Amino acid sequence: MAEQPLHEHTLGNGLRVVVCEDHVVPLAAVNIWYGVGSRHERAGRTGLAHLFEHLMFQGSANVAEGEHAALLESAGAAFNASTSFERTNYYETVPVSHLDLALWLEADRMGTLPAALTQANLDNQRDVVKNERRQRYDNQPYGTAFERLCALTFPAGHPYAHTPIGSMEDLDATTLEDCADFFATWYAPGNAVLSVVGDVDPEKTLAAVERYFGGLPAGPAKPPSRPGELGPLTGVREETLDEDVPSPAYFAMFTLPIDGGDDVEAAELAVEILGGGSGSRLYDRMVRRDEIATEVWAGVTRLASGQSLAIVDAIGPEPDKIAAVLDEELERFAADGPDADEAARATAQAERGFLEQTETVTGLANALSQNATQFDDPARVFTAPGRAAAVTGDAIKEMAGRWLAPGGRTALTYGGAS
Repeated sequence: MAEQPLHEHTLGNGLRVVVCEDHVVPLAAVNIWYGVGSRHERAGRTGLAHLFEHLMFQGSANVAEGEHAALLESAGAAFNASTSFERTNYYETVPVSHLDLALWLEADRMGTLPAALTQANLDNQRDVVKNERRQRYDNQPYGTAFERLCALTFPAGHPYAHTPIGSMEDLDATTLEDCADFFATWYAPGNAVLSVVGDVDPEKTLAAVERYFGGLPAGPAKPPSRPGELGPLTGVREETLDEDVPSPAYFAMFTLPIDGGDDVEAAELAVEILGGGSGSRLYDRMVRRDEIATEVWAGVTRLASGQSLAIVDAIGPEPDKIAAVLDEELERFAADGPDADEAARATAQAERGFLEQTETVTGLANALSQNATQFDDPARVFTAPGRAAAVTGDAIKEMAGRWLAPGGRTALTYGGAS
């Protein structure tokens, strides 16, 4: 994708605004990133960032309970929200004629959500989140693997040692006062980036943003971030779980470089070559040749304020053999590096992923918010394919030897069905 002109402006209250014209279809994507996620939660209140993702749809001073979604649905909008370790984002794609509605709704809940925050709303959405945890994590085969691996990988109290879903105990303990304090601390214009992409006039859009958001107070200074650096893992820390799962399995986690530099590009390409699909080394060795696994997958979770993470999932009847073969393949890769075809395929896959993420106004708005929030440069999104293409085979080999060494990981071994 060629770089597209961006129109940037920061309001007096600190809200950063990015506008990008795209006149292909008469739509406008509105995407707002708040710089708050599970890494910002305090001990005993895990899950609060994700809980707020739900509470933000329950009304505000000028929007009754249930009306936020109803108004967007009546306008033909597609909308949702998500929470991660490092941010919470809210987004809607609307017919351009309803852009003002989307901006007004976002501004109203940014400025006045506490007016609609009641014990009934809190209790209701807490139950929704707890049920989500049961369905997606606790009652799913291998559903808590990522959560367990994070707890193994990071020391207790580390900002990445727990995942956004939070614990049942902490959700039960959350009070209205906790919610009000969390909102006042993090949901402020100075901790947000608003991106608008689509069939819009930049000057008129910036004027509308000023009209709806400009009067909101800036909010307090953000608390200092807790450090997230950890470095490469040393040694193997492993847990064996006696759970009723469909098949034995082996899950491993490795730390990777922090997002934002060239090192993470090389590390992600290394993970793609090792386990990114049916053409990868691990799939070829474990599934096709040795037949010790029925499924193998590896992927990367990029983190900008702490070590990124690589995950390897392998389903098969003999986890000990999977672990041994994983060590062999990691050692071979660190010694030899990728061949030219592997490096070219991984680079092409990185470019494909970029295009898939930014081919719609919705995806591009999200990418602009991300790069503005995490790297202070929304236009950085357009250089992603070039950064991947610039990585050499030697850089991939070096990254594999340093970050994907056989002796540096955490792991879970699952037994078979009882």
